[in-house]
Amino acid sequence: MALEVIDEPARSRYELRDDGHLLGFTEYHDHDGVLVFPHTVITEAKREAGYGSTLVQRALDDVRARGRRIIAQCPFVARFVREHAEYADLLA
Repeated sequence: MALEVIDEPARSRYELRDDGHLLGFTEYHDHDGVLVFPHTVITEAKREAGYGSTLVQRALDDVRARGRRIIAQCPFVARFVREHAEYADLLA
């Protein structure tokens, strides 16, 4: 298994892929350098296996590396940030 998270700016989302197969995505909208995350989707077969957390963690790591901030409208992203205090500094 070769999991990767790729920013797809043309689609306004980060995609989680396994050997090229799409497993899920988290959408974002750029508002003056702040990324608003409204929605996250993981394929039904992978929902309970931690793939959502992998996707969000890597997306947020990329946001941090780019020196940006977020608004977590998506309940999954919001819960991830609440449960992982090391990402709280990303909240706008």
